[in-house]
Amino acid sequence: MHKNNKELTLSAPLSGPVLTLAKVPDAVFASGAMGDGIAIDPLNDTLHAPCAGVVVHVARTGHAVTLRADNGAELLLHLGLDTVELQGQGFTMLVEEGARVTNGQPLLRYDQDKVAQQCKSLVSLLILTNSQDFQARPITLKSVRVGEPLLHIIRRQVAGAQAEAEPVGEEIVGHIRIAHRGGLHARPAALIRQTAQGFKSKSKLHFGGKSATCDSLIGLMGLAIGEQDDVQVSCQGPDAEAALQALLTALSTALAEEHHAAAPTPMVQRQRVPEAGVLHGVCAAPGLVAGPLFRLSAISLPADAGHNDPAQQRQTLDTALTQVHSEITATLSQARKHKQTDEEAIFAAHLALLEDPALLDAAHHSIDLGTAATHAWSQSIDAQCDVLQQLGSALLAERANDLRDLKQRVLRALLGEAWHYELPPGAIVAAHELTPSDLLQLSQQGVAGLCMAEGGATSHVAILARGKGLPCMVALGASLLDQQQGQAVVLDAEGGRLELMPSVERLAQVEQAQLDRRQRRAEQQAQAHSPAQTVDGLHIEVAANVASSEEAANALANGADGVGLLRTEFLFVDRQTAPDEREQHHAYQAVLDAMGDKSVIIRTIDVGGDKQLDYLPLPAEANPVLGLRGIRLAQARPEILDQQLRALLHVTPLSRCRILLPMVTEVDELLHIRQRLEALCHELGLSQRPELGVMIEVPAAALLAEQLAEHADFLSIGTNDLSQYTLAMDRDHAGLASRVDALHPALLRLIAQTCAGAARHKRWVGVCGALASDPLATPVLIGLGVSELSVSPVQIGEIKDRVRHLDASECRRISQDLLKLSSASAVRHACHQHWPLR
Repeated sequence: MHKNNKELTLSAPLSGPVLTLAKVPDAVFASGAMGDGIAIDPLNDTLHAPCAGVVVHVARTGHAVTLRADNGAELLLHLGLDTVELQGQGFTMLVEEGARVTNGQPLLRYDQDKVAQQCKSLVSLLILTNSQDFQARPITLKSVRVGEPLLHIIRRQVAGAQAEAEPVGEEIVGHIRIAHRGGLHARPAALIRQTAQGFKSKSKLHFGGKSATCDSLIGLMGLAIGEQDDVQVSCQGPDAEAALQALLTALSTALAEEHHAAAPTPMVQRQRVPEAGVLHGVCAAPGLVAGPLFRLSAISLPADAGHNDPAQQRQTLDTALTQVHSEITATLSQARKHKQTDEEAIFAAHLALLEDPALLDAAHHSIDLGTAATHAWSQSIDAQCDVLQQLGSALLAERANDLRDLKQRVLRALLGEAWHYELPPGAIVAAHELTPSDLLQLSQQGVAGLCMAEGGATSHVAILARGKGLPCMVALGASLLDQQQGQAVVLDAEGGRLELMPSVERLAQVEQAQLDRRQRRAEQQAQAHSPAQTVDGLHIEVAANVASSEEAANALANGADGVGLLRTEFLFVDRQTAPDEREQHHAYQAVLDAMGDKSVIIRTIDVGGDKQLDYLPLPAEANPVLGLRGIRLAQARPEILDQQLRALLHVTPLSRCRILLPMVTEVDELLHIRQRLEALCHELGLSQRPELGVMIEVPAAALLAEQLAEHADFLSIGTNDLSQYTLAMDRDHAGLASRVDALHPALLRLIAQTCAGAARHKRWVGVCGALASDPLATPVLIGLGVSELSVSPVQIGEIKDRVRHLDASECRRISQDLLKLSSASAVRHACHQHWPLR
């Protein structure tokens, strides 16, 4: 789709998760040597045209095709990594060179199973090969479907473009045999172009009666040069001799990853990718940090002579298992208490594995044969890991990493080692592969960043690192572990680079960037206790989501205008009996006391379905998220809600307490609880009743917002549940989680309808879901009519600062246009354009 001759919007050629080039596990693509672009990990079997244009090159091995768009942009579409080696097996090209194609037209089809089994990776590239003339700006970095907006292509502004001078001097020529596996396909061609661009001379390649300039990627690939073909290189210009030597070297030296025998001995040693002193990896959690590199080594076991006493070794193993079980249970309890769902899911899986009879039986069998408990446990885990990894499933390979975590933890307990690493604060930790337990321990010790020789960007460690805000890089390769202990390094996770020999200037630059970030946060924090008011005078309340009185005190210290959501489940989980009215009252009063004179919104118990209580047995459900939970449980077990309401009505001052009802779907549910609350107030002799609000977390409630607002004092939107119920996607589903985006236009329309319905009865609307903590969403929510944002305590200063830079009337005008967009990615792109993040 054209906006003019300079700007072009490219649609997704494949369906799947989107990656930046820096995250592509290939040094040539990741370094940008081929040009700007984007990558997709495909879920479908057909590559489509991202725009209208002409096919200017088709790879002879059928794995790549290049289009020239009508505005002149040249787009290489490359399916998978190292797929050239398949020699066309599994690929069916659907177009020919010179053909005119339309936007969305199928270009090539491939056999997913066959290609996936034989190539390095299915990650596929869309590369702007003439990036010197055009710029690529991503519209989205989330999952896409074929045809959705993916990139903006904008022509670069070249001031006073001059006619290119003709090369002067004698033309010199050399001959060489191509060493690159598969010939001069896209990746080696990019290196040849990059080499040529390092010189002033003009260089050409000649083969089979055709010629191409070395600065044209399309031209080079169009020569169809194969492996071991003899080619001629010509250079003309002031540094022609040096250019020729460098090009002959580049053509005769296989890419580092190919492990392929080079042809003639290079005359000039010029390694451009990977860079000297830089290890390339994949970003697992973003961030830029500098610090001393410290390597963590795996536990080495003492030799086992065998002939051990089986009964004694069983007892030793049981003691260690009990200790680790207790540690994981404690971690799990904390994660539940603080609503750290990612952490909770990971360690719940660890607990299940620890109790797996197959592991224990294998270890016990070895012990019965005289093996020491340490070796028996280690061998049992290793055998299970081997089985999982041979199955070729990424999900099962991740489960193998969980097993290795348990192996380490139990071995530490068996060997009596303290669960502690001796590391200085600010260290950048290097390891073969870290485990979730390692990460929790290291984050508590104040390390600055993490890097691993292996691992994946979607691993449990990566998820936890992102949650902790800890820069993390994976897949850096074995040479990471050969680096000198304590050397100063720069970890640029977003750029996928570990710089091993940073200059003093580079270290100073990184330190300055960190100082700037800290200063910005300090400035935001200094203003965090001031009201959040837009430039045109609209006041927005910025409250906090908390789960205890300690968190409430922290929220007040961080500048919270109140508590927008107190989750009362923290009182009910991980215990054998329900808390009585007295215990509940003390807990709620403690939160009110911790918040000074500010109001506190307390949500009634939201358990049931997927959140079971040991002392409250409920029937197993096929679809727990759609089952007996929230207010529905209160209807089924009214004594639980009665007890909670009584405890709430005893807090003082009652005027600062607001009660919030979860999972409401119809007005009668609200009226029933309201009548019950008034009856209890009368019973207790109270003249005032606390405000009663409704959570808008199912589409039915949003659509009935006007009717609910007639009987409620306020509405609070829970965007997490509202997203999954509106999009019919489980937000905990590994394959769908990235697509559950609360900036989806359908969600925004429900938020707009909620605010409009509440306004008719002069009720205020807040947002307590994760969307409130996303600064990109702040102007949209304000524009749709939200007046309270309840966020993570650490983000209060940031969100208040964001509010102060917005014009509410402009937010209202632009937000109405956002409702007309077709996808969450389009909304996010528009937000970046209208309200750039600082």
